[in-house]
Amino acid sequence: MSAKDTAPKTVLLGVSASIAAYRACELITDLREAGYRVRVAMTRDAHHFVTPLTLQSLAATPVVSDFFSTEGHVKPVHIEIAQEADVVLIAPASADILARLAHGMADDVVSCAVLASSAPLVVVPAMNEKMYDNPFTQENLERLKKHGATIVPPVHGHMVCSGMGMGHIAENQAIVAAVRQALARGSRKER
Repeated sequence: MSAKDTAPKTVLLGVSASIAAYRACELITDLREAGYRVRVAMTRDAHHFVTPLTLQSLAATPVVSDFFSTEGHVKPVHIEIAQEADVVLIAPASADILARLAHGMADDVVSCAVLASSAPLVVVPAMNEKMYDNPFTQENLERLKKHGATIVPPVHGHMVCSGMGMGHIAENQAIVAAVRQALARGSRKER
C-alpha cells in the first residue's frame, strides 16, 4: 500500500462568486472533520464575498486565487492543484461558473483546474431562483451531468434578493455525502 493510498483524500474546493460563498467556511470545517484535506481555489470575483485569508486559515493550506501569486511553484499552479485533487468540488457554483465549466472555458484558476483534472467533479449550484430555472442554466447542468459531474441540487430557502425560493445552496451534510460518493465511483476518466 502506497503513502497516497493511506493519506487523507484531497478535496479541491472551487469557490465562485455567489453570496453563498460564506458557506465555504463551514464546508471546509465539515470536510476536514470528515477526514479530508482541503485545498481552495477561488474565482476572481469570489473575493468580494469571502477573503482568501479566511479560507486559508480554515483549510490550513494556501488558497490559490490567480496564476500569478504563487511564489515557489515550479509547475503551473492550476496543473499542480488539479493533479493533487482526489475530487473537485465547486461550492458554491454560480450561474457563471456553471456556464464556463459546461462549455470548457478556462479563463481563471478554478476553471483551468477543472479541465486539468481527471478527478470526480461535484457541483453545488447556488443562485437566484430565476437564474437557476433559466433554460440556459438547466442546459448547462445537464451538459455537466452528461460529462460525469455530480450535481448537488439547491434547496428551497431564503434568497437574498427575494424572500424564499429554489436556489439556496444545499446543506453541507448533502455536499459531504456527494463528495464521499463521488470518491467511491472514481475518476471521470474511469466512468
